[in-house]
Amino acid sequence: SAKGLLLSVSMLAWCLDWCLQYFFKAFRFLLRESNMVSRYKKEFLELEKIGVGEFGSVYKCIKRLDGCVYAVKRSKRPLAGSSDEQMALREVYAHAVLGHHPHVVRYYSAWAEDDHMIIQNEHCNGGSLQDALLENAKTGHYFQEAELKEILLQVSMGLKYIHSSGLAHMDIKPSKCTHSGTSPRKVDLWASVAFLVSFLLLLGDLGHVTSITNPQVEEGDSRFLANEILQEQYCYLPKADIFALALTMALAAGSGPLPCNDAMWHHIRRGNLPPIPQQLTHGFHGLLKLMVHPDPVARPSATALTKHPILRPSLGKAAQLQKQLNVEKFKTAMLERLESETSSKQNCNKRLVGGKNSRSFSFTWGGY
Repeated sequence: SAKGLLLSVSMLAWCLDWCLQYFFKAFRFLLRESNMVSRYKKEFLELEKIGVGEFGSVYKCIKRLDGCVYAVKRSKRPLAGSSDEQMALREVYAHAVLGHHPHVVRYYSAWAEDDHMIIQNEHCNGGSLQDALLENAKTGHYFQEAELKEILLQVSMGLKYIHSSGLAHMDIKPSKCTHSGTSPRKVDLWASVAFLVSFLLLLGDLGHVTSITNPQVEEGDSRFLANEILQEQYCYLPKADIFALALTMALAAGSGPLPCNDAMWHHIRRGNLPPIPQQLTHGFHGLLKLMVHPDPVARPSATALTKHPILRPSLGKAAQLQKQLNVEKFKTAMLERLESETSSKQNCNKRLVGGKNSRSFSFTWGGY
């Protein structure tokens, strides 16, 4: 009958529509898989997993095209609509804003595959400061003051660049400080306990980076969190990085594990450093203590740290020598001017000798 025929056609149309939808879903899935293979599997040879974090895993990879080693980070979970998506995008945007700097881990590329974010960064084969601290704990050693000053100076240089770009890192801690290890001047901190002071320390993992003027703060590790951030006071975000850096230095100096809360946590937020087992000089200890001052305004900026006489005494000596040189130049200029004026007066006096006396003339008249 016509009714039965119409029903059959309708069923056929519904089945066809369902098959088409299934086909397109399968096609999109295969396309995503194909994209993943074409970009990651085809471009990179995965060597080993070198790190795992809250965001994802990091792999040591060789790029087939240039033969160079890179660190490739892949998110753990699909990102669409999740908080991890915003974190991943912030990291990519931060790298794009910062560009290339000697004290910030270099960014090369980022893309999405199968709804996962993949970020290709510089591979720092020296390891992280956290790795060095774990090695120190095994051997019972810790960084000495000269090494601590160099670490603080290197990280401050990276922070100075980040802050001058209008950004705050917001997650400074030992695991975020890495050593490049590609040359004698790029020794990764985590590669050696008694490392040379002539190294290059880089700041990495910009997942918590935010704008200073328009902050969207994702709180980092509570052990390193400044009290004003906990109170949602975001007027001095760069100074929160300084606070976290001071506690990072305390750990490098041999301090025990930092508290996540409790009385000691609050004691530190009142401007006190955690106990440090080694005796630091008064000036350096005072600088670290100033960096955890409860008033963020009182903490030194990253720029001030890069010029601080305790960290860069040569700058102070150079400034003093320049000042002395300027004084000597001024004295020399004054003496030359005085000598020139004296010489001019003497020449003038010589020209005026006998100027008012009558001159004698001798005339010989012919015939007389």
